Amino acid sequence: MEYEKENSIVEMMQMQFPEAAFKVKKERRIEVRLPSARLYDFAVRMQKKWNFLHLSAISCVDWIDDGEFELVYHFWNYDEKVLVMAKIRIPREEEGDSHFETISNLWQPAKFFERDIHEMFGVYFDGSEDMERFILTDWNGPPPMRKDFITREFALNFYHYRDYEPQWLKDMMAAGEGNE
Repeated sequence: MEYEKENSIVEMMQMQFPEAAFKVKKERRIEVRLPSARLYDFAVRMQKKWNFLHLSAISCVDWIDDGEFELVYHFWNYDEKVLVMAKIRIPREEEGDSHFETISNLWQPAKFFERDIHEMFGVYFDGSEDMERFILTDWNGPPPMRKDFITREFALNFYHYRDYEPQWLKDMMAAGEGNE
């Protein structure tokens, strides 16, 4: 039977989370779509009961047209060699007004993943010990990974514009190169 290991993991999870949508994406990859209110319980069970001991990443997708952020939690099981991607959606609010519950008390690396998402998307993780900036320490603009962030407009408003035309470019243009 194809994906026997993955399907047995899905069956086990479906018994505890019947409201979730499960899909075996390919060998060693399972996708789970959960209501956001169930993510913390799912994460606890992943770690304590199902031996998914490694949180590989938390990523964020900005679904601007849907007015939502999708948080994707990547859980790895060393024994089964299976990655489960648990996906939830939360409302996309103005900068700093989107909130979700931290899982940093379960996995220490979540602190850094959550800080990164907070800094880049403006999602605040309730219960986290540290939501301070750690990459964009001198940044005064909006979260730069949101789809409504306009890079060129931000750069023109906050940085000195200088017309840069190096000699090599002038020579190339004079020779008729680069106009293809």
